[in-house]
Amino acid sequence: MKPKEITLNTPLNGNKILLNELNIDEIGDEHFYTGIETPMKFGAFDISDEDKIEKIEFHFKEIMETLGLDLTDDSLKGTPHRVAKMYVKELFNGLDPSNKPKIALFENKYNYNQMLVEKGIAFYSNCEHHFVPIFGKAHLAYISSGKVIGLSKLNRIVNYFAKRPQVQERLTIQIAKELQRVLDTEDVAVLIDAKHLCVASRGIKDNSSATVSSFYGGKFQEEHTRNEFLKYLELKTEY
Repeated sequence: MKPKEITLNTPLNGNKILLNELNIDEIGDEHFYTGIETPMKFGAFDISDEDKIEKIEFHFKEIMETLGLDLTDDSLKGTPHRVAKMYVKELFNGLDPSNKPKIALFENKYNYNQMLVEKGIAFYSNCEHHFVPIFGKAHLAYISSGKVIGLSKLNRIVNYFAKRPQVQERLTIQIAKELQRVLDTEDVAVLIDAKHLCVASRGIKDNSSATVSSFYGGKFQEEHTRNEFLKYLELKTEY
């Protein structure tokens, strides 16, 4: 059977490249990804959080012992459980759809039909290729189609999709598509400005660069609307 052909989201030099033609280091270092949806296996939620914690604790203990660490030391012996609990309950709880924020919309009684911008939403995620942090700011905007959303819900949507293994492009699109869905409008913009520790702490070891990704839907595809959004941001990266 011919291997499944998966092309890159962005062609290089005008030519599409098959991911199955690259080695695992090339895929990770270049931050390639396979689609908009987070890759999940069938039956991912058939076991409880407690069972997941138990399994991860066992395997993380094996990792630590393989590295040569002494788990009888008082400082280290609780680490496998702490890491397992952190993975399931905190860092990656956005994988579980039951943790998706409940969104309540309100009538736009003030007839506010201009752009609404929520900027500087801090988030912490983890690179799906190396499981090290991605962190930065998300900036969101929408034009109401008759409904408005509570501002805190915008933060919750960002953090729900950030709390899973991610690549920045996918995170940007997932947030944008969710906003379009809940607000029932195409007029949505998302811009993310972030640092990747897989770039800063390993590989090229570049601690000075940041990555910006964006999504513009509906009216935000028009230059004057997009420029208005960007003007409000006046991006100043501070880490």
